[in-house]
Amino acid sequence: MIRFKKIRYKNFLSSGNQFTSIKLDENKDTLIVGANGSGKSTVLDALTFSLFGKPFRKVTKGQLVNSINERDALVDIEFDIGDTPYRVVRGIKPNIFEIYKNGKKFNEDCSANDQQKSLEGQILKLNYKSFTQIVILGSASFVPFMQLSAPHRREVIEDLLDIKVFSMMSDILKTQLKESRDNLRVLELKKESVADKIVMQKRFIKQIENEGYDSISAKQQEIEDCDKETYSYQRNVEDLISKVNNKTEDLQQYTKSSGTIKKLEKLRTKIQTKESNSSQELDFFEAHTVCPTCTQDIEEDFRVNRIEHLQGVLTKHQNSLDEITSAIETEEAREQKFLELQKEITKLSNEISQFNIRIANNNKRRGDLESEIQNITDRLENKNTEDEKLTEYKNQLKDILHKLKDTQEEYDYLDQGNLLLKDDGVKKSIIRKYLPLINKQVNEYLQRMDFYVNFMLDEDFSETVQTPVHEKFSYASFSEGEKMRIDLALLFTWREIARLKNSVVTNLLIMDEVFDSSLDEFGTEYFLKIVRYIIKDANVFIISHKQDLYDKFNHCLEFTKDKGFSKLIT
Repeated sequence: MIRFKKIRYKNFLSSGNQFTSIKLDENKDTLIVGANGSGKSTVLDALTFSLFGKPFRKVTKGQLVNSINERDALVDIEFDIGDTPYRVVRGIKPNIFEIYKNGKKFNEDCSANDQQKSLEGQILKLNYKSFTQIVILGSASFVPFMQLSAPHRREVIEDLLDIKVFSMMSDILKTQLKESRDNLRVLELKKESVADKIVMQKRFIKQIENEGYDSISAKQQEIEDCDKETYSYQRNVEDLISKVNNKTEDLQQYTKSSGTIKKLEKLRTKIQTKESNSSQELDFFEAHTVCPTCTQDIEEDFRVNRIEHLQGVLTKHQNSLDEITSAIETEEAREQKFLELQKEITKLSNEISQFNIRIANNNKRRGDLESEIQNITDRLENKNTEDEKLTEYKNQLKDILHKLKDTQEEYDYLDQGNLLLKDDGVKKSIIRKYLPLINKQVNEYLQRMDFYVNFMLDEDFSETVQTPVHEKFSYASFSEGEKMRIDLALLFTWREIARLKNSVVTNLLIMDEVFDSSLDEFGTEYFLKIVRYIIKDANVFIISHKQDLYDKFNHCLEFTKDKGFSKLIT
């Protein structure tokens, strides 16, 4: 059993530089009251932070440090497991994480991550999710069991029934199964490879016997044919190189004229614009003797002189345009010739590359043929060696087949074990055994809270709720008060199941604001009866805003705010 004894904290959330200390095992029931922001729920965050390194509510690690003092946040919790005392100290700014067993530091040489795993797996045997299902029922960030996803519901149940070891074993087996499967695949590939080698070696020996020198003669003829082709290709390359050189010399007579053409076209556009303006002006003076704007007569001598001048200008513009057009045509012809030569050189270069590839292929083929001739010659001289190699391949295949048989047997064994450890295997049979007890216990607690329904969880952890008139509902169908009764019944049941299994038993039960919202006065009375007379060996803490609950509890803790800091009044 885990008996939580005391927790104290300072510079944690709204608490100041003096320790706030709360004894956890002195009173059977304790009421914690205070206004909003007074720090009454800080004990929840301090509790989960000390044990699991994260707060109960949705608060970042940096926000846990008191915003006024800004450092030296420290949480210190003491608890016993059996006769062994433990103490966990965790701090922020500076970061501290220390575990004490019998007054001495525990696993101090380990990393913080390994220490946390040891705390949860070896000491508490409880993770954050399970802790918040059997120790804490909150109204803020807490997610009731019925609102968890099916995998998370399964995780909680497995923790409570102490069967998570099967999941761990399953993970180990899956790893071993994968390794065995990979080994099988490797051996199968090796078997196929060696079998192929045997077939090829047999063919090779037969080939040596059948072909021999005839094969050498044929390959020598192929070499001669390759040499003839190579010589022809080389002549073609020489001829093409000569053509490329000639084309390159011709290319030097021409340059790319695209820049010059653009400049000429730009100049032509300017002249065309001037020509258009002059033409419009000429048309005006030829057509008008009176100014259309001022309606005065245009002096005839001026008009005649202007017409003659504009005609001369137009003639000059037209001559310029003719010259520019001619120049553009010349440059375009040079550009076209340049591009044609480039295209021809590129084509010739590609042909040279193709012939060079053929020459390279022929040289490679010649080398391959020479190697083959040498191999055949060597094998003709050493046929006994090839027979020995065949025998070696056969022995390798025999060894592989033996290993393959052993590995297949190992895989079948692991696969059978994996099937047993799956969710539908041993774990399901254990869960199936406890489900009637779980459902019976939940319904007993519901009846004690005056909620007469038949609540049932199935093997997939889906719920069915049946009313006395046999109407079927789900958890989501009920009011918030009815949901709260179901959440409380499940919480009490988890604690009872943990006690029966002796996997997780603790004295501590904390409920945050369960009376403030969903639980009515009638339900409250029944709840307190369950806490006092049904739940054994528990120290229950109720966090509430309601000051009128004082007379219902043996012990009260009140939190207030003094100069911005939370203060505890006992």
